[in-house]
Amino acid sequence: MESTLIVQTNSVTGIVSDEGGMGMPGVNVIVKGTSNGTTTDANGAYSLALPSDEASTVLVFTFIGYLSQEQPLNGRTAVNVTLAADVQQLTEVVVVGYGTQRKKDITGSVSSISTKEVTELPVTNAQQALQGRIPGVDVVSTGTQPGAGVSVRIRGRRSFNAGNDPLYVLDGIPLAGGISDINTQDIQSMDVLKDASATAIYGSRGANGVVLITTKRGTTDGKTKVSYDGYYGVTSSLGKIDMMNGAQFAEYKRESRRATGTYNDADPVAADAKLFEPVELEGIASGRTTDYQDLMLRNGHQQNHQIGILGGNEKTTFAISANYFNDVGIVPNQNFSRYTFRINIDHKIGKNVKIGTSTLASFNITNGDGFNPMPEALLNNPLGNPYNADGSLNFLPTTDGLRSNPLNEIVPGAIVREDKRARIFSSVYAEAKLAEGLTYRVNFGPDYQTRRRGEFTGSLTNARRKGDPTARTDNYNTLAYTLENVVNYTKSFGQNSFNITGLYSIQRQTDEYYNTMVRGVPAEYMQFSNLGAAPIIEGVGSSYNQWTIQSYMGRINYTLKDKYLFTITGRADGSSRFADGRKYGFFPSAAVGWNVIEEDFMKNVRVFSNLKLRASYGKTGNTGIDPYKTLGELERTKYAFGSSSAYGYHPLSLVSPNLKWETTVSGNVGLDFGVFNGRVQGSVDVYIQNTSDLLMEQQLPPTSGTSNLYLNNVGKTRNKGIEIAINSVNIDHSSSFKWTTELNFYANREAIVNLYGATKDDIGNGWFIGKPMTVFYDYEKVGIWQTAELDQATQYQRKPGEIKVADLAGRDADGNLVSGADGKINADDRKILGSDVPDWTGGMTNRFYYKGFDFSFFLYTRQGGMIRSLFHSNYNNLFGRYNNLDVDYWTPNNPTNAYPRPNQNQEFPVYGSSLTYFDGSFVKVRNITFGYTLPKGIVDRLKLESVRIYASAQNPFIFASYRSKYKGIDPEFARTPSAGRERTAELDAATPSSKLILVGLNIKL
Repeated sequence: MESTLIVQTNSVTGIVSDEGGMGMPGVNVIVKGTSNGTTTDANGAYSLALPSDEASTVLVFTFIGYLSQEQPLNGRTAVNVTLAADVQQLTEVVVVGYGTQRKKDITGSVSSISTKEVTELPVTNAQQALQGRIPGVDVVSTGTQPGAGVSVRIRGRRSFNAGNDPLYVLDGIPLAGGISDINTQDIQSMDVLKDASATAIYGSRGANGVVLITTKRGTTDGKTKVSYDGYYGVTSSLGKIDMMNGAQFAEYKRESRRATGTYNDADPVAADAKLFEPVELEGIASGRTTDYQDLMLRNGHQQNHQIGILGGNEKTTFAISANYFNDVGIVPNQNFSRYTFRINIDHKIGKNVKIGTSTLASFNITNGDGFNPMPEALLNNPLGNPYNADGSLNFLPTTDGLRSNPLNEIVPGAIVREDKRARIFSSVYAEAKLAEGLTYRVNFGPDYQTRRRGEFTGSLTNARRKGDPTARTDNYNTLAYTLENVVNYTKSFGQNSFNITGLYSIQRQTDEYYNTMVRGVPAEYMQFSNLGAAPIIEGVGSSYNQWTIQSYMGRINYTLKDKYLFTITGRADGSSRFADGRKYGFFPSAAVGWNVIEEDFMKNVRVFSNLKLRASYGKTGNTGIDPYKTLGELERTKYAFGSSSAYGYHPLSLVSPNLKWETTVSGNVGLDFGVFNGRVQGSVDVYIQNTSDLLMEQQLPPTSGTSNLYLNNVGKTRNKGIEIAINSVNIDHSSSFKWTTELNFYANREAIVNLYGATKDDIGNGWFIGKPMTVFYDYEKVGIWQTAELDQATQYQRKPGEIKVADLAGRDADGNLVSGADGKINADDRKILGSDVPDWTGGMTNRFYYKGFDFSFFLYTRQGGMIRSLFHSNYNNLFGRYNNLDVDYWTPNNPTNAYPRPNQNQEFPVYGSSLTYFDGSFVKVRNITFGYTLPKGIVDRLKLESVRIYASAQNPFIFASYRSKYKGIDPEFARTPSAGRERTAELDAATPSSKLILVGLNIKL
């Protein structure tokens, strides 16, 4: 820094330069502790009026991408300064598998979110915090009840039967099962490994991507910090499904009889008396509409409270937290509660040994998982009376014995679905420095989980209809452990540096399950607590399985001149799930990086603050088959032995000795950049992944001795796509105003390349060469047959008022499929209507800061995918028995092309499935938050470190044609896989999506 004295009065001037001596425009120059400031001009010069007590004035110089600098005036009237570049962003440490790396040294595709992004959304599951934050990661809700999970897919889907969930690693230990037990406020960072260079270190479990979760650790400053974070909010439904009211339903029922000529409009009173039962007639006369949805739904609430203690010194650090989370749903008897306790301790023994632990204890209770009273609420006749004269519930609101009163379903204790889950997970380590640059570390991670699910269904429910109550319990126990031995060697000499990592590990998991089902519980208050009291045992079952993975891994990172980066990784995994001779797989990868910004020719290119090219290629695997699948299975069967019956066994599945790993070979090219002195930073990645030896089930001929499917390696898929992430500081006026934006974009193209060793479609399974794994293959609705089209409709054996579908194909004389109408509708006329895979997804977060105020909003979008709305068929019948969606249906006087005519002789319309397909695109405002941090003076008087209060709205707005035009509520939904197989996105009547309005408080002592 250089200083020059120039005699002036009541002002200060100067020039701000970079390390190369060039003047820097746009630098903020502010009098410390005030809002009095200015910015430098195009030449880096500034002039600033001084306060009256200029002798004590301190100037603060700030600019994005450079270290801030403070300069006391000390009587000077001119100050010239030189700002140094802030290299912290490039030297920032990012967690990778079995270690960390400087951000500038990473050669693979790794994306991260910090504790700020994880905790600013009040989510139940940490996976939800990834939605819209990281390109290449597609997160979709799988349910709307409290405690419901999400589907996470990294760079698409690869496998038909072996699963597509990523691997989750908590504090260095691979997890058994999901991460719903983890309290999000304990998380320091989540790092997502996406390409082969980053994931190959996890070998057989890396094909679907890896999510590394790091929890908060203690500090070494000798201070103990106590914090409280909490919020409370009210949840409400985002909407109701638009069903018919009483008068509309009555007319709909009349029209269903007009279609068959059984309703006499000349004498409507007599016709109504014949058509409607007395309770319906009374409802029509009184104008009654029973809105069961309105009676069912309520406001729920959500709350979260956490106390954290962090501290330590140079020898020992600790982080302790206790958390309570509670979500009470908008449908009675649906709620979720979680209690967590965490303790992280690190301790140094002498100079060369360090030990520590990260231990989590969690207990949660989910009520109402699998409990769904909404179908009954939608189907019930709105003309019925749900209450008796004395105000008690009327079990049958009409004489229809199949439609009981849905309000009976939500009576406390009538239907119980209670899940209790406890978990203790620990990551214990010891690390020793053996020599300069050489360390040995042992990690041990036990994970014990126990779960009890209890179900009870009372007599006065639709499922039992005054029959005997039923009950069951399901008990699950999981014990898993991981033992790892890691050797790490780091060496630098001259302009060279390298790091070598070696690993030997064992992971084992044991799962046990047993269940009991009974009927005839003698007293309903017993529920499932005394199953032995029931006279009828309907079933008893149990299961046991165990698997083990043995692994060897090596990785070399080499850096030359801080410019040229090389990474080579190899991992060998052996799995007990495969047969002898097929147990082991080897998964190598290589990557290179070029820090272009470090080249001499870039020194005068001032627009770039960072520029790096990356490329990687490698192979990863997937071991996601059930244990013992290669051994063959037997199933008990009955047969006649003489004049008596006896039990025997027959093959359930055949021995599969040749099963081997699914393998994914992927290539990735990436660019990391920073421009305008780091004001805009981002990355672009382009990738392709080819997965082969897919585990698929094949039908065997009866001569094989079994009619079941045979698991084999006979398929190939491909994913290719692009990811873009941009972070920008749009405005930064230091202590006055700041505006930042985070933006990401992701597009993936998923395709089946090969089936059963050939390039032929499997129509029965809905698998088509060149198309995604899940598509909608059906007839295409083109309208409703109109009266003027009677002759043409008759040719297709249809009538006016019925659904009209496209005649697309036929057969030639040789039986070959040819395009074009053939005058009849059959299976050949089906087509691929679309897929639930979106064309692209994206997210955008904007944050604004003004003095103590902060404001942010987060948008998330999926564009281009298709969804299937089952309640447009299941709750859109024709015969007028059950309530119906309030749709624009065809009549001779209303010749619409939207929905067919009601007909008492048809429960559902022919080609009714063609009514269920909709554009699944949407834009969601996921979060809006406004907060205020109390001034330091007030906080000091309260003897606190900081206090922030805030208000937030979650999911306040959804913009989607499915919602605005087609009577849907929320198009975001993904069905969980069935037996490992991906399924299309299909929505049905369930608990509506909700929005949450909350207030919160953050206090640090």
